[in-house]
Amino acid sequence: TVFLAQVYGVDLSLRQQLGILTVLMVTSKGAAGVTGSGFIVDANGMILTNAHVVDDADEVTVRLTDGREYKAKVLGKDKATDIAVIKIDATGLPTVRIGDPKATRVGEWVVAIGAPFGLENTVTSGIVSAKGRSLPGDAAVPFIQTDAAVNPGNSGGPLFNLKGEVIGVNSQIFSRSGGFQGLAFAVPIDVAMDVKDQIQTHGKVSHG
Repeated sequence: TVFLAQVYGVDLSLRQQLGILTVLMVTSKGAAGVTGSGFIVDANGMILTNAHVVDDADEVTVRLTDGREYKAKVLGKDKATDIAVIKIDATGLPTVRIGDPKATRVGEWVVAIGAPFGLENTVTSGIVSAKGRSLPGDAAVPFIQTDAAVNPGNSGGPLFNLKGEVIGVNSQIFSRSGGFQGLAFAVPIDVAMDVKDQIQTHGKVSHG
């Protein structure tokens, strides 16, 4: 494995970094621009992001770290978990490594990568502040709470542990200003992957 750099003590291979992307969309009202982030979980073009990132999209484009752009199809969205699965027509793509959020402990360092305010491939760091956090209206998700800086545009991007494994999908913040104030929340990756599997298999998501 070729390592590009050590980022806050997290080893991310070059291929993993290329597996992180920016999501752009065009709406029926003509609005366009960066709406969020995402990451590739399957070399054949399967991508995870947030449902709210692609909610109003008529067209979705993803831009990889190396500058390549692809039109994407939204395969399905689950508003209960705020996870969306999108697909691009490509093979042999770089992917991230999936970790085990259940093995993550409060106080461990984490890294968030995304496109806050359209600033692509931005890296921020923090710790896991809490696990299994329930938020109003989000009973389906035991969120990972972190103080890694997450801002508009980070949504749908990966949250990495120190092993360089994705343990969560950055989803939302609590803020009085609209910007980051130390409270960010990620959907555990096992929850997100279950949503992906259900959408791929059944075209919809059921919550027991």
